[in-house]
Amino acid sequence: MITATGIEKTFGSLKVLKGIDFRADGAEVVSIVGASGAGKSTLLQILGSLSDPTAGKVTIDGVDIFSLSSDELADFRNRKIGFVFQFHHLLPEFTALENVMIPALIAGSSAPNAKSEAKRLLTDMGLGERFDHKPSELSGGEQQRVAIARAIINKPAVLFADEPSGNLDSNTKKDIHQLFFDLRDKYGLTVIIVTHDKDLAKMSDRMIEMSDGKIVDGVLSV
Repeated sequence: MITATGIEKTFGSLKVLKGIDFRADGAEVVSIVGASGAGKSTLLQILGSLSDPTAGKVTIDGVDIFSLSSDELADFRNRKIGFVFQFHHLLPEFTALENVMIPALIAGSSAPNAKSEAKRLLTDMGLGERFDHKPSELSGGEQQRVAIARAIINKPAVLFADEPSGNLDSNTKKDIHQLFFDLRDKYGLTVIIVTHDKDLAKMSDRMIEMSDGKIVDGVLSV
């Protein structure tokens, strides 16, 4: 599902990624771990097309993503890639239902279809009574579930998550962690997670450790 070869990223004179080779199969959950500054989030942003590599190639679902034009890449990202971040990034002026609907509307779905699918996802995530609540009226765990529903409404091939439980209490963390595996099983998602949480990393199908811009453990040959 994802293949990356020779990924390098330089900021000025600082080389953050130093020739990363990475692979994830369909419906695989992979955790990327390592100390702060190891390059985990930078790698995730490149794999997810949010940042261009200085060198290297990324292929998702058979598409060389950095060979696409900016418009083509934006369309591919909307249809094939979902993102979940530590700080939710929900739009505060919109309800939970409206936040989830937005990517579907951008993708060209009709409002009734987007609304129906958003309601189904939120109900599946235990938020059937929260459709009309704005983010400020939701708990941290509820906000993250809304963010996850928003990330998968267009049925992406890959879900990228950057410290998705970093803000949550221990009980809520467990629920969010399990949700990623439930979604993998239900939708066949490939899930790539950057995390400092050892329990989440151990649950994954495979754990990759990074240090000083390189993969030091868990690498698969490409």
